[in-house]
Amino acid sequence: MAQPRALLSVWEKSGIEVLGKALTEMGWELLSTGGTARALRGAGLEVTDVSEATGHPEVFDGRVKTLHPAVHGGILARRDREDDMATLAELGYGAINLVCVNLYPFEETAARNPPASDAELIEMIDIGGPTMVRSAAKNHADVIIMTHPDQYLGVLDSLSESNGDPCGVDNTTRQSLALTAYQSTAAYDAAVSNELESRFIPSDVPSRIQVSSGSGSELRYGENPHQPAAFYAAAGAVSGLAAAVQHGGKPLSYNNYLDLDGALRLARTMVSTCSDFEHGCVVIKHTNPCGASVDETQIRAWESALASDPESAFGCVIAFTKPVEIETAEAIGGHFFECMIAPSYAPEALEILSAKKNRRLLTLDPIEPRVDEIRIRQLDGGWLAQVQGPPSIDWDEVDCITDKQVDASEIALARFGATVLAEVKSNAIILVSRTATGCATVGVGPGQTSRVEAVKIASRRAGERATGSMMVSDAFFPFRDGIDAANEIGVATVVQPGGSVRDQESIDAANEHGMAMLFTGTRLFLH
Repeated sequence: MAQPRALLSVWEKSGIEVLGKALTEMGWELLSTGGTARALRGAGLEVTDVSEATGHPEVFDGRVKTLHPAVHGGILARRDREDDMATLAELGYGAINLVCVNLYPFEETAARNPPASDAELIEMIDIGGPTMVRSAAKNHADVIIMTHPDQYLGVLDSLSESNGDPCGVDNTTRQSLALTAYQSTAAYDAAVSNELESRFIPSDVPSRIQVSSGSGSELRYGENPHQPAAFYAAAGAVSGLAAAVQHGGKPLSYNNYLDLDGALRLARTMVSTCSDFEHGCVVIKHTNPCGASVDETQIRAWESALASDPESAFGCVIAFTKPVEIETAEAIGGHFFECMIAPSYAPEALEILSAKKNRRLLTLDPIEPRVDEIRIRQLDGGWLAQVQGPPSIDWDEVDCITDKQVDASEIALARFGATVLAEVKSNAIILVSRTATGCATVGVGPGQTSRVEAVKIASRRAGERATGSMMVSDAFFPFRDGIDAANEIGVATVVQPGGSVRDQESIDAANEHGMAMLFTGTRLFLH
């Protein structure tokens, strides 16, 4: 057997010396470039520079070093084809049996704050690396391709069992490595495409949807036991649920993820729009808020959110905008909840909350203010994309269109109401009230085909607390019946977008009942 050759050229150099040493001890020749070659020589290993193998120096500050037939011929020549091997020999090039490459850190550079310049970012677009990866993956029957340090030990174990013979790495392993290689270059290209579009041709929504992810984590099942499911973190994700740390309890389920996403969206929106209050608490059930509150103390925020609908809060998901305090944990006590997410937990609070079996407690630090972002949704035959973020209502321009007017405290309550309402499925009605030191929902009517029915559901959940409350609607009232129903339960103020051809009927009804009514001009549907 001819001496096998490995081409090692990596940006992330973790484990590369160990890999190079093991291959050398098994009789392999090492080819390498630039910083990788220096690292291997620093470990006392003999290395052949790629420029020596190609007979051509690296040029343009290393932009061109491996784009040469001596490299790609050695990778792509089919060992079972006599003509391929004859051509390789005529050219004087040797076969390459293993390629180990990882790529320039484009995503990390793009994510820097303050942002990298366009010129710096362009230099982080790898050319030779992806080309070698794709070549080796294409010819994986003859070439072993590795793109991540986690793969080194498994390949070395296989090679050691065959005394260094490349044939010791079986075809199944080679196929798996090739697939991972193509997935890595696809994710890299998606990251480059998305970032350059945002810089070169910025628009409200992307011209194409290019999505990549990390490896999926299999879940026990999906929404129902007969449905297989998995969670996929966005490639390079450093925030959101992919970055959350779980403290004990069972693994998260598909439904847990959906509810945590709803809780986190509302908690982040509270941080953006309700910063006048120290603490926020969200209680989610089946992706809808069944209670929410902002307050000067965390324990009151929890108590007010729970009081909105304690029945629905059984088996809920909870989010806090600030670290969970001991007093809050004690107040939660034995209440049955599935998951909780917060920036952190006081050590004693974590101990108290963990005492009950199977609670999933997650830390996500920080709970960042929500900003506009692109949300993608798959449907039959395609995808939808739209900008989502905090409600874009200019509260200085909101009109109070009734005889009865509102004051600044009611505007603050309306702002809180709109914050919560934006995360309630349509048709949605919520009732909110001032507390001693904050604001809270007292009734939520989510996901109805009739707006009047949504009013009735919110009313039933509020009970006596509906008296004097503010009713917030995600869309206009097409008829005055919704206003009449609100009056019957004691609502004092109505907040709605306006825009119906029958708006005057609603205004007249509010005036007849002595109610105040605000038109925000902004619809808040959530389908």
